[in-house]
Amino acid sequence: MANILVCDDDKMITEAISIYLQQEGYHIFKAYDGIEAIELIKKEQIDLLIIDVMMPRLDGIHAILKIREFASIPILVLSAKTEDADKILGLNVGADDYITKPFNPLELIARVKSALRRFTQLGSQIEMADHCYSTGGLVINDETKEVTVDGEAVKLTPIEYNILRLLLKNAGKVFSIDQIYENIWNEEAIGADNTVAVHIRHIREKIEINPKEPRYLKVVWGVGYKIEKISE
Repeated sequence: MANILVCDDDKMITEAISIYLQQEGYHIFKAYDGIEAIELIKKEQIDLLIIDVMMPRLDGIHAILKIREFASIPILVLSAKTEDADKILGLNVGADDYITKPFNPLELIARVKSALRRFTQLGSQIEMADHCYSTGGLVINDETKEVTVDGEAVKLTPIEYNILRLLLKNAGKVFSIDQIYENIWNEEAIGADNTVAVHIRHIREKIEINPKEPRYLKVVWGVGYKIEKISE
Protein backbone atom coordinates (compact mmCIF):
# COMPACT_ATOMS: atom_id res chain seq x y z
CA MET A 1 0.00 0.00 0.00
CA ALA A 2 1.13 3.56 -0.68
CA ASN A 3 3.15 5.75 1.68
CA ILE A 4 1.41 9.09 2.33
CA LEU A 5 3.00 12.12 3.98
CA VAL A 6 0.59 14.39 5.88
CA CYS A 7 1.96 17.85 6.64
CA ASP A 8 0.03 20.33 8.80
CA ASP A 9 1.16 22.35 11.80
CA ASP A 10 -2.18 21.57 13.49
CA LYS A 11 -1.37 18.20 15.10
CA MET A 12 -5.04 17.37 15.66
CA ILE A 13 -5.76 17.70 11.94
CA THR A 14 -2.65 15.72 11.03
CA GLU A 15 -3.72 12.97 13.42
CA ALA A 16 -7.31 12.93 12.13
CA ILE A 17 -6.19 12.64 8.49
CA SER A 18 -3.71 9.93 9.46
CA ILE A 19 -6.41 7.88 11.18
CA TYR A 20 -8.76 8.11 8.19
CA LEU A 21 -6.05 7.02 5.77
CA GLN A 22 -4.62 4.30 8.01
CA GLN A 23 -8.09 2.76 8.11
CA GLU A 24 -7.81 2.46 4.32
CA GLY A 25 -4.51 0.62 4.69
CA TYR A 26 -2.10 3.44 3.83
CA HIS A 27 1.22 3.87 5.62
CA ILE A 28 1.42 7.39 7.05
CA PHE A 29 4.34 9.74 7.63
CA LYS A 30 3.80 13.02 9.49
CA ALA A 31 5.41 16.45 9.25
CA TYR A 32 4.49 19.77 10.85
CA ASP A 33 6.08 22.31 8.51
CA GLY A 34 7.44 22.50 4.98
CA ILE A 35 11.05 21.89 5.96
CA GLU A 36 10.17 18.62 7.68
CA ALA A 37 8.11 17.56 4.65
CA ILE A 38 11.01 18.17 2.23
CA GLU A 39 13.43 16.23 4.45
CA LEU A 40 11.07 13.25 4.67
CA ILE A 41 10.44 13.15 0.91
CA LYS A 42 14.19 13.12 0.28
CA LYS A 43 14.72 10.35 2.84
CA GLU A 44 11.66 8.11 2.47
CA GLN A 45 9.72 6.58 -0.44
CA ILE A 46 6.69 8.90 -0.37
CA ASP A 47 3.93 8.23 -2.91
CA LEU A 48 1.64 11.19 -2.14
CA LEU A 49 1.81 14.41 -0.12
CA ILE A 50 -1.06 16.18 1.63
CA ILE A 51 0.17 19.61 2.73
CA ASP A 52 -1.36 22.62 4.44
CA VAL A 53 -0.82 26.12 3.05
CA MET A 54 -0.31 28.17 6.22
CA MET A 55 2.53 26.77 8.35
CA PRO A 56 5.52 28.10 10.33
CA ARG A 57 9.17 28.02 9.13
CA LEU A 58 8.24 27.10 5.53
CA ASP A 59 4.68 27.34 4.26
CA GLY A 60 3.02 24.87 1.92
CA ILE A 61 3.35 26.97 -1.23
CA HIS A 62 7.12 27.44 -0.91
CA ALA A 63 7.52 23.80 0.12
CA ILE A 64 5.74 22.65 -3.05
CA LEU A 65 8.00 24.85 -5.18
CA LYS A 66 11.08 23.20 -3.66
CA ILE A 67 9.62 19.67 -3.85
CA ARG A 68 8.81 20.08 -7.53
CA GLU A 69 12.50 20.66 -8.19
CA PHE A 70 13.23 16.99 -7.45
CA ALA A 71 9.96 15.02 -7.15
CA SER A 72 6.85 14.52 -9.27
CA ILE A 73 4.69 12.77 -6.66
CA PRO A 74 1.01 13.76 -6.43
CA ILE A 75 0.43 16.71 -4.10
CA LEU A 76 -2.89 17.66 -2.52
CA VAL A 77 -3.10 21.13 -0.98
CA LEU A 78 -5.01 21.35 2.30
CA SER A 79 -6.24 24.83 3.11
CA ALA A 80 -8.64 26.43 5.58
CA LYS A 81 -9.29 29.21 3.09
CA THR A 82 -12.18 28.95 0.67
CA GLU A 83 -11.10 31.64 -1.78
CA ASP A 84 -10.42 30.48 -5.32
CA ALA A 85 -7.19 32.49 -5.33
CA ASP A 86 -5.72 30.29 -2.62
CA LYS A 87 -6.57 27.11 -4.50
CA ILE A 88 -5.28 28.50 -7.78
CA LEU A 89 -1.98 29.50 -6.17
CA GLY A 90 -1.46 25.93 -5.00
CA LEU A 91 -2.19 24.55 -8.46
CA ASN A 92 0.05 27.16 -10.05
CA VAL A 93 3.11 26.09 -8.10
CA GLY A 94 2.68 22.40 -8.89
CA ALA A 95 -0.07 20.87 -6.75
CA ASP A 96 -2.37 18.37 -8.45
CA ASP A 97 -5.56 18.97 -6.47
CA TYR A 98 -6.86 20.65 -3.33
CA ILE A 99 -8.99 19.87 -0.29
CA THR A 100 -10.68 22.66 1.66
CA LYS A 101 -10.93 22.48 5.45
CA PRO A 102 -13.21 21.47 7.04
CA PHE A 103 -13.20 18.39 4.81
CA ASN A 104 -15.43 15.37 4.45
CA PRO A 105 -13.42 12.21 5.24
CA LEU A 106 -15.04 10.37 2.33
CA GLU A 107 -14.03 13.17 -0.06
CA LEU A 108 -10.50 13.14 1.33
CA ILE A 109 -10.16 9.40 0.77
CA ALA A 110 -11.69 9.63 -2.72
CA ARG A 111 -9.28 12.37 -3.78
CA VAL A 112 -6.30 10.47 -2.41
CA LYS A 113 -7.30 7.29 -4.25
CA SER A 114 -7.93 9.24 -7.46
CA ALA A 115 -4.53 10.98 -7.31
CA LEU A 116 -2.68 7.73 -6.61
CA ARG A 117 -4.54 5.96 -9.40
CA ARG A 118 -3.59 8.65 -11.92
CA PHE A 119 0.04 8.58 -10.80
CA THR A 120 0.19 4.78 -10.97
CA GLN A 121 -1.18 4.84 -14.49
CA LEU A 122 1.41 7.46 -15.39
CA GLY A 123 4.41 5.81 -13.78
CA SER A 124 6.36 2.66 -14.40
CA GLN A 125 4.25 0.55 -12.05
CA ILE A 126 2.26 -0.71 -15.03
CA GLU A 127 3.60 -1.84 -18.36
CA MET A 128 2.50 0.33 -21.26
CA ALA A 129 2.90 0.02 -25.00
CA ASP A 130 5.58 2.03 -26.77
CA HIS A 131 3.59 4.90 -28.23
CA CYS A 132 4.73 8.29 -29.37
CA TYR A 133 2.40 11.18 -30.14
CA SER A 134 3.59 14.31 -31.86
CA THR A 135 2.68 17.48 -33.67
CA GLY A 136 5.32 19.81 -35.04
CA GLY A 137 8.21 19.74 -32.57
CA LEU A 138 6.07 18.60 -29.62
CA VAL A 139 6.54 14.90 -28.80
CA ILE A 140 5.26 12.61 -26.04
CA ASN A 141 6.82 9.17 -25.57
CA ASP A 142 4.14 7.41 -23.56
CA GLU A 143 6.44 4.54 -22.61
CA THR A 144 9.25 6.59 -21.12
CA LYS A 145 6.89 9.43 -20.08
CA GLU A 146 9.20 11.92 -21.77
CA VAL A 147 7.93 15.17 -23.25
CA THR A 148 10.14 17.15 -25.60
CA VAL A 149 9.75 20.35 -27.58
CA ASP A 150 12.17 20.72 -30.48
CA GLY A 151 14.35 18.08 -28.84
CA GLU A 152 14.45 19.80 -25.44
CA ALA A 153 13.05 17.89 -22.45
CA VAL A 154 10.05 19.42 -20.68
CA LYS A 155 9.24 18.53 -17.07
CA LEU A 156 5.52 18.20 -16.33
CA THR A 157 3.60 17.21 -13.22
CA PRO A 158 1.45 14.05 -13.49
CA ILE A 159 -1.73 16.07 -14.04
CA GLU A 160 -0.10 18.29 -16.68
CA TYR A 161 1.24 15.21 -18.46
CA ASN A 162 -2.15 13.50 -18.50
CA ILE A 163 -3.90 16.59 -19.86
CA LEU A 164 -1.29 17.09 -22.58
CA ARG A 165 -1.39 13.40 -23.51
CA LEU A 166 -5.19 13.48 -23.80
CA LEU A 167 -5.09 16.49 -26.09
CA LEU A 168 -2.09 15.35 -28.14
CA LYS A 169 -3.47 11.84 -28.70
CA ASN A 170 -6.55 13.56 -30.09
CA ALA A 171 -4.79 16.41 -31.91
CA GLY A 172 -7.26 18.66 -33.69
CA LYS A 173 -10.18 17.62 -31.47
CA VAL A 174 -11.64 20.24 -29.15
CA PHE A 175 -12.26 19.20 -25.54
CA SER A 176 -14.47 21.25 -23.25
CA ILE A 177 -13.28 22.06 -19.73
CA ASP A 178 -15.76 19.53 -18.33
CA GLN A 179 -14.55 16.84 -20.73
CA ILE A 180 -10.93 17.43 -19.75
CA TYR A 181 -11.75 17.34 -16.05
CA GLU A 182 -13.86 14.19 -16.28
CA ASN A 183 -11.23 12.39 -18.40
CA ILE A 184 -8.33 13.28 -16.11
CA TRP A 185 -9.90 13.37 -12.64
CA ASN A 186 -12.43 10.60 -13.33
CA GLU A 187 -15.19 12.44 -11.51
CA GLU A 188 -18.03 14.79 -12.33
CA ALA A 189 -16.90 18.26 -13.31
CA ILE A 190 -18.46 20.61 -10.78
CA GLY A 191 -16.77 24.01 -10.62
CA ALA A 192 -13.82 22.67 -12.62
CA ASP A 193 -13.15 25.81 -14.67
CA ASN A 194 -10.39 27.27 -12.50
CA THR A 195 -8.69 23.93 -11.89
CA VAL A 196 -8.41 23.07 -15.58
CA ALA A 197 -7.52 26.62 -16.65
CA VAL A 198 -4.61 26.78 -14.21
CA HIS A 199 -3.14 23.51 -15.46
CA ILE A 200 -3.61 24.56 -19.09
CA ARG A 201 -1.78 27.82 -18.41
CA HIS A 202 1.02 25.95 -16.67
CA ILE A 203 1.41 23.53 -19.62
CA ARG A 204 1.59 26.46 -22.03
CA GLU A 205 4.33 28.09 -20.00
CA LYS A 206 6.37 24.91 -20.39
CA ILE A 207 5.78 23.94 -24.03
CA GLU A 208 5.25 27.27 -25.79
CA ILE A 209 7.91 29.78 -26.79
CA ASN A 210 5.34 32.52 -26.25
CA PRO A 211 2.43 31.33 -24.07
CA LYS A 212 0.39 34.38 -25.07
CA GLU A 213 0.62 33.31 -28.70
CA PRO A 214 0.58 29.52 -28.42
CA ARG A 215 1.61 27.36 -31.31
CA TYR A 216 0.39 24.04 -29.92
CA LEU A 217 -2.17 24.41 -27.15
CA LYS A 218 -5.01 26.54 -28.49
CA VAL A 219 -8.21 27.83 -26.95
CA VAL A 220 -11.40 27.60 -28.97
CA TRP A 221 -13.40 30.41 -27.42
CA GLY A 222 -16.67 29.31 -25.88
CA VAL A 223 -15.89 25.65 -26.56
CA GLY A 224 -12.66 24.45 -24.97
CA TYR A 225 -9.05 23.55 -25.80
CA LYS A 226 -7.21 21.56 -28.44
CA ILE A 227 -3.72 20.68 -29.61
CA GLU A 228 -3.12 22.04 -33.09
CA LYS A 229 -2.24 19.55 -35.81
CA ILE A 230 1.06 20.67 -37.36
CA SER A 231 2.60 18.85 -40.30
CA GLU A 232 6.38 19.21 -40.38
